Amino acid sequence: MHIILNHSSMVPIYEQLMEQIKSDIIQSELKEGEALPSVRTLAGELRISALTVKKAYDKLEEEGFVTTVHGKGTYVSASDKQLALEARQKAIEDDFDKVIDRALSMGMKKEEISEVVKLILDEK
Repeated sequence: MHIILNHSSMVPIYEQLMEQIKSDIIQSELKEGEALPSVRTLAGELRISALTVKKAYDKLEEEGFVTTVHGKGTYVSASDKQLALEARQKAIEDDFDKVIDRALSMGMKKEEISEVVKLILDEK
């Protein structure tokens, strides 16, 4: 598992960790039933607090991406295609939301933003 954390980012470390693991699961780089590194092992590799890794694993479990078996480890949950699809769509919506907020704060009108999106899509 290849994790890159940006310590100067405004995004909390546990969220960065979550998003990268979630992305690996959605893209099938981490397969159903595959064990994630232990909390201590990953914390040591990334040189972050074990509590940060634990928080990320707990949040991933809440969202249904992993299952933790106490004393055994944390494993990728059975792949739910609908869950993966929704997670992917949510990530895209969040990105669009940030860009739209930025455009609006720079004085662009909704129609102008829509035109820019149409132009970009036409180029694809």
